[in-house]
Amino acid sequence: MKHTYAKSEKAYASTSVFERKKILAATKRLKKSRKLPTSIALEESTINELKALAEWRGVPYQVLMRMFILDGLHKSQVAVAR
Repeated sequence: MKHTYAKSEKAYASTSVFERKKILAATKRLKKSRKLPTSIALEESTINELKALAEWRGVPYQVLMRMFILDGLHKSQVAVAR
């Protein structure tokens, strides 16, 4: 059985672009929907990088992580649909 990895898909070749206004609008919209808490084990250095990037973008780091996850899911669905 051949294994494929999401990062090897062509959709990952392009960089993700996030606009601050759209991010804040999405967070307000998503606050209305109920989310289920989950946990993920990340190294401290990874969390620090996420926090620094989130601060630079002006959003909470948990929101940035959620955006990365949703972006990855979207790219995976596009790749599977092909």
